[in-house]
Amino acid sequence: MTKKQTDQSIELTRLSHSVGAKVEGLRLDGDLDADTAGWLRSQLAVHKVLIIRGQHHLTDDSQYAFARLLGTPTLAHPTVASHGQDRLILEGAANAWHTDVSFVDRVPKISVLRAVELPGYGGATEWANTVAAYERLPEPLRELADRLWAVHTNDYDYASAREQAQNKDSTDSSGFSYAEFTRVRFETEHPVVHVHPATGERSLLLGQFVSHLAGLRDDESRDLVRLLQARILSPDNTLRWHWEEGDVAIWDNLATQHYGVADFGDQARKNHRVTLAGPVPVSITGEHSRVITGDASAYSVIDEEDRLPGYPGNLAVA
Repeated sequence: MTKKQTDQSIELTRLSHSVGAKVEGLRLDGDLDADTAGWLRSQLAVHKVLIIRGQHHLTDDSQYAFARLLGTPTLAHPTVASHGQDRLILEGAANAWHTDVSFVDRVPKISVLRAVELPGYGGATEWANTVAAYERLPEPLRELADRLWAVHTNDYDYASAREQAQNKDSTDSSGFSYAEFTRVRFETEHPVVHVHPATGERSLLLGQFVSHLAGLRDDESRDLVRLLQARILSPDNTLRWHWEEGDVAIWDNLATQHYGVADFGDQARKNHRVTLAGPVPVSITGEHSRVITGDASAYSVIDEEDRLPGYPGNLAVA
């Protein structure tokens, strides 16, 4: 696909049928025209992940200025300190499948990630399309998933977290201190299937921050989450991208999960991320996600920009 924009000829190449497209010939900056920014949003709605090549010129400030054209930035993170209030510096790799910051009520709608320092080998990122995964569920599983609710928390209970809990000064593979990551505890109950506010598509909302499914025994919860995650992570539903200098990735955080592959040994890997404010997720019956613990109101505004006409408003959760 080719798009002519002013003096730029933008080339978009699909990377897989389910998820991802590569964009070349486009210079990102804060003064990008409204038509091109709108085109990027429309392509993101289709492909869920866009890899924009050749952005060597970007700085932290111009990355942030560009991200503002797609929405309202959040703070860097609800708990992790950053060198700036508006971007998160990620060192290493977040090597577990997740949707960014799904443990708060207002899940970011878009993430913009810029490669700053790459290892000599390894360090790819993978994405999975959670809309396509839902659409491919057999009808009995879809009907079950439609009724499930999951509790997401930043104090998630998995093996490495339990080990780190014994050593509060330890860090995970993404460079976060476990003590810092959990200094404020968040728990939010989200529908396992939510309606995407911009496209109306149904999408699965799961990932590493899920502690359990509401109303089920622990063993039942684990088995169902494992089953649904396996559907999300089917190889024909995923994309693996090997980063090169100048790459910027933009993804629909409400329609994907992602994974940073920690296969680069002790080499440096550094990315800078800006997240854009999203709405409170809504189930297929119109129920909003519910806060159990933690107040994330300082982290993110309530975003109603992308609501479909006639779509129920996203209200603050008490």
